[in-house]
Amino acid sequence: MTSRRRNARVAGILYILASAAGVLRLLYIPGKLFVHGNAAATANNIAAHESLFRLGIASEPLAAALWLFVPLALYRLLKEVDPALAVLMVILGSLMQVPLFFFNSMTDAAALLLVRGADYLCVVDKPQRDALAMLFIELHGRGFGVAEMFWGLWLFPLALLVYRSRFLPRFLGVWLAVAGVAWVVLSLTSVLLPQYEERMYAVLQPAFFGEIAFMLWLVIKGARPPEPSGG
Repeated sequence: MTSRRRNARVAGILYILASAAGVLRLLYIPGKLFVHGNAAATANNIAAHESLFRLGIASEPLAAALWLFVPLALYRLLKEVDPALAVLMVILGSLMQVPLFFFNSMTDAAALLLVRGADYLCVVDKPQRDALAMLFIELHGRGFGVAEMFWGLWLFPLALLVYRSRFLPRFLGVWLAVAGVAWVVLSLTSVLLPQYEERMYAVLQPAFFGEIAFMLWLVIKGARPPEPSGG
């Protein structure tokens, strides 16, 4: 196996692992535990499934730790295409995103403390604690809305690098650029028109599959080896 193909597969595996770690809290837990507009029911669900909620809290710093290495692995693969563009990809994909994951995990930790009702919170009535827990969960969702902006922006330099690389298919570069636009649009929708966020996500979902296609291509196909130099 050539060095380029090995680098591509390492980057793909890291990309998949980091994304899988984030999916638990982003998609599964909200559908399983949260009841829109009902703080008491949400708090009761968290209390009844505390281990699952704690797993969601743990998944975010895990995803953040993995995400430190995803852009670096892609940098190693793509730096020869355009070093400056590859550095921009690392900045947007790692340095700007990772702190948001850690901040979001703190909002969930605060919500869990309120739901559990520690001794020092006995001065606060349960309905008030439930409402505050719901506030922190909503703040977590707003944090995701901000993070989506950078989930999109980092894809633009990545898409251009893939498109120019000649050792990865150009259609993947185009699809990644479309996914980048979709994430930016979804982020702006979550801030400006939050009532349409779920509908917009459903409309844009095919664009997001570009990242999945890219991950799988890296793992399964890798990258074309360098052309042999003429004798």
